[in-house]
Amino acid sequence: GVVIDGCPPGVALTEADVQSELNRRRPGQSAITTPRDEKDRAQILSGVFDGETTGTPIAIVVFNEDARPGDYDALKKVYRPSHADFTYEAKYGRRDWRGSGRASARETLSRVAAGAVAQKILRERYGVDCLSFVERVETISGDIDLTTLTRAAIDQTVIRCPDEAVAARMIARIEGVRDEGDSLGGVVRGVVRGAPIGIGEPVFDKLPAALGHAMLSINAVKGFEIGSGFAGTELRGSVHNDPFVTDADGKIRTEHNRAGGTLGGITTGEDLLFRVAFKPTATIRKAQSTVDTDGKAVELSASGRHDPCVLPRAVPIVDAMSALVLLDHILLHRAQMGDTPVDR
Repeated sequence: GVVIDGCPPGVALTEADVQSELNRRRPGQSAITTPRDEKDRAQILSGVFDGETTGTPIAIVVFNEDARPGDYDALKKVYRPSHADFTYEAKYGRRDWRGSGRASARETLSRVAAGAVAQKILRERYGVDCLSFVERVETISGDIDLTTLTRAAIDQTVIRCPDEAVAARMIARIEGVRDEGDSLGGVVRGVVRGAPIGIGEPVFDKLPAALGHAMLSINAVKGFEIGSGFAGTELRGSVHNDPFVTDADGKIRTEHNRAGGTLGGITTGEDLLFRVAFKPTATIRKAQSTVDTDGKAVELSASGRHDPCVLPRAVPIVDAMSALVLLDHILLHRAQMGDTPVDR
């Protein structure tokens, strides 16, 4: 479950608003995700009255329906490679081995539920859309036109890549690796369209810093870049510098948006463009060498129901975290500065 504090009053909100996003994240959606059958039905317990938010904390709960803790019995005394088993036990002196507890991606359900509320406010009050998609699986990627990107195009394939031909190759690669008992990683491209100008809090709470913090807190994330990112380091200043121009509507904007929608950590009014790197799923059926809790070498072939690739279910998580960060900063800006310039 999740408790959402700070949501403004008077926002029309129903369980269906939350459910639509949870359905995008839930297990068992297709053959390339975990076969765990969770419907993830959301129940709003507080903070909403007569169909509108009251301004008090919103509590949302989702009950597990297909938990099988017995699937994890073999992991009770084993440290999975690249998993948090070892660090959780080192930190707390104990760990929940029945599905990994807070280290499990099950935790991200709460983020998506909260993000659904944030996205509704951003969309209806500020005209902002969060449109993340799978840009790369292992080495397979395509050249996606970001100017014509839509949620419908993203969700038309189970991998959530808007290019159907590229998506088919990604799916085939995941299915092949899944049958080998292995897993894959890749990149989710984040696109936030319609972000207002002037959002971001220098120096330590720059918007890119907040986005990076949010994305790197997601399970399995190993990298974040905004705008030209690491590729920009290969350009000279005379090339990378982005001239200001006046568009047909008389608005000042950057010509290429190489900074990814921010300058000095403050939004420019251009699309926020970033990438989030996800590692391959740690728990796999393929035999791996590791040690048990006594330090004895063992070979592990993990059972259970795990995603061979987390990317398709990660897309709504990235959407949720970007929405939460942007709305937090919009509300903070309004508290400090009033309606100008955020509402222009």
